[in-house]
Amino acid sequence: MLRQRLKWISLVAALLGPAPLLAQELSIGQLPAMAILTIDSERMFLNSAFGIRVASEIEARGNDLATENRQIELELAEAEQELTDKRATMTPAEFRPLADAFDTRVQETRQAQATKSRALNDLLEQEREVFLRAAGPVLQALMAEVGASVVLERRTVFISTNASDITAEAITRINASLGAGTPSADPAQDAQPEPAQD
Repeated sequence: MLRQRLKWISLVAALLGPAPLLAQELSIGQLPAMAILTIDSERMFLNSAFGIRVASEIEARGNDLATENRQIELELAEAEQELTDKRATMTPAEFRPLADAFDTRVQETRQAQATKSRALNDLLEQEREVFLRAAGPVLQALMAEVGASVVLERRTVFISTNASDITAEAITRINASLGAGTPSADPAQDAQPEPAQD
């Protein structure tokens, strides 16, 4: 799910942007003095220890949510069948409250699961913000070391030399300063569905 999306993003970036010749990327000690540096921020996040940990957590929780959704679908299908079976033995007046209660249950369940899905997306954005805040001082230090005045997103640059790309060096330094970070709190804990009622 998320991993497939991230792989797709990386593939598109590779096709649209300059070919990333990683073997030719230079460490900061080899960089000549230059005013402009480039970086692939998506690769910096995804290939960092922090980003790898976040992607793994989001994927695992997304898989858990998908499994939970499938189980809920089965339970609702069974409840719907039971309701259908009862309909033949009840008057419309007797059946209507049961049908309304089932509809309410379906709507509430759908909203609860959608809330959990949004919480996962919010968690990814929050973790990315934490990463970028931590990356800021690292990138500023790299700029100062080579006398650069700006770091540009590599995928938006029409053409540049690999010598200007500091992505690999930034990942190394961010890993050293930030590491993988701490496991995220599970956002699903704040969005538990109501127990299923027949």
